[in-house]
Amino acid sequence: MKPFASLPSLFALLLFVLLSLRLSPSCAASDSAYDAFLQCFTRRTQPSDHVSGIVYSRDNSSFAGVLVSYIRNLRFNSSSTPKPLVIVTPTRESHVQAAVLCSKDLGVHLKLRSGGHDYEGISYVSEDDFFILDMFNLRSIDVDIQGETAWVQAGATLGELYYRISEKSNVHGFPAGVCGTVGVGGHLSGGGYGNMLRKYGLSVDNIIDARIVDAEGRILDRKAMGEDLFWAINGGGGASFGVILAYQIKLVPVPEKVTVFRVEKTLDQNATDLVYKWQFVAPTTDPGLFMRLLLQPVTSKTQKGQKTLRVSVVTLFLGNSDQLLAITDKELPEMGLKKENCIELSWIESVLWWDGFDSGPLPALETLLSRDYAANYLKRKSDYVQTPISKANLDWLWKKMIELGKVGLVFNPYGGRMSEIPASATPFPHRAGNLYKIQYSINWSEDDPELEKNYLAQIRRLYSYTTAFVSKNPRSAFLNYRDLDIGTTTNGKNSYEEGEVYGGKYFNDNFQRLVKVKTAVDPSDFFRNEQSIPTLPN
Repeated sequence: MKPFASLPSLFALLLFVLLSLRLSPSCAASDSAYDAFLQCFTRRTQPSDHVSGIVYSRDNSSFAGVLVSYIRNLRFNSSSTPKPLVIVTPTRESHVQAAVLCSKDLGVHLKLRSGGHDYEGISYVSEDDFFILDMFNLRSIDVDIQGETAWVQAGATLGELYYRISEKSNVHGFPAGVCGTVGVGGHLSGGGYGNMLRKYGLSVDNIIDARIVDAEGRILDRKAMGEDLFWAINGGGGASFGVILAYQIKLVPVPEKVTVFRVEKTLDQNATDLVYKWQFVAPTTDPGLFMRLLLQPVTSKTQKGQKTLRVSVVTLFLGNSDQLLAITDKELPEMGLKKENCIELSWIESVLWWDGFDSGPLPALETLLSRDYAANYLKRKSDYVQTPISKANLDWLWKKMIELGKVGLVFNPYGGRMSEIPASATPFPHRAGNLYKIQYSINWSEDDPELEKNYLAQIRRLYSYTTAFVSKNPRSAFLNYRDLDIGTTTNGKNSYEEGEVYGGKYFNDNFQRLVKVKTAVDPSDFFRNEQSIPTLPN
């Protein structure tokens, strides 16, 4: 036999192997990445840490369950949605350090997730190969009632935080969101918005200290990180600067009894008059009164087959019902509030009432410890209103909403404490000058691409219709109502220019300071996502 007679068959075999690898790169990449990550992670942690129980490969039978557990938007849970190569679920701060350093060593994109209430899925989806660092195991809460403070880890939920405060006191609370399953890390680092903001400001206006893992794997508190970085992670989004481990928060006083109510009106019940007057009253009334408006196209109960608009006023008042009625009778009689509409309860009970239990007997307080969540397909957008919308324009807007058929609006009033805090005090700039914030909201439950296309078109069309009524230059937006429609970055050579587009809308004049902080603390842009703060261009 000639010595080179078998070369053609050898080349054919090699070509077959290469083509086979090319046909299934994700499997090969996943296995290889998992092995490399696990080796690195094991070297950087203690033998007693049992790392195999907190690092999940795609082959792990628990991988899908861990991934899906904190996906709250089903649009990003399809078979075609890119999946991580590895999920890391740290149980110690040292695990977070190891995950950051190993991801950096391997050159793999690291996505950070705490809670999963991420409207656009950027904490658990990427077009690049990526790992997920999921903080849900880091959920300790240490409440110090004497000092009126608490340390809360990033993976705790707001419901858990509120419950732990209530265990120690019935006259303390914390100003943050109304959905109990929201994760603390993302919520607070993006601003933290709730129904006590007119009295106490945002969550970030009540943060004393923090712990973060930076791009070098160091654990830093406020003193070690410096005031610039501390400022940035209090409203600028933590995921651009590091991994938030915990925040120390300042508790706020609440009465032993507060008052809640829901009043509903439709267009034939003078809902337009109510909304018009609300624009003048809700941002200027007693700071302890928060009146949210929910606006939704519905089927008319009085005109068969016709659509109308329903306006719901959902309220928290830090006082009793007699005090509340004295205010509303004088300032907003259009609401027609009566004593029987009002419910007096403890602050922690009001948390449950606001968290979806407003239509019947309240469940046990332990319900706040549940992480169960009925996920939907959804899309959100946001705006700020600085000048009251006229009755004529409100009527026009209602007609457009009814024509579209599905999109709802939420009006959240500002004023009070929000008008007293300078726009530069935190990265969150939307303070004085804003009457209220709009959230555009649409949900659906069917997995239907055509339906999704239709609903996304509806919400974008309504957003277009309101252009004349909202803030301009820039048309501002709220970071925690994440919206990729307003701009994204590919984190390439044009990242600064791309970042200016959405960064200017989320942060207004604070964007440039955030860029300077980012450039100083993470010059290699290790912590990045589709709407992260960019570094300064070279």
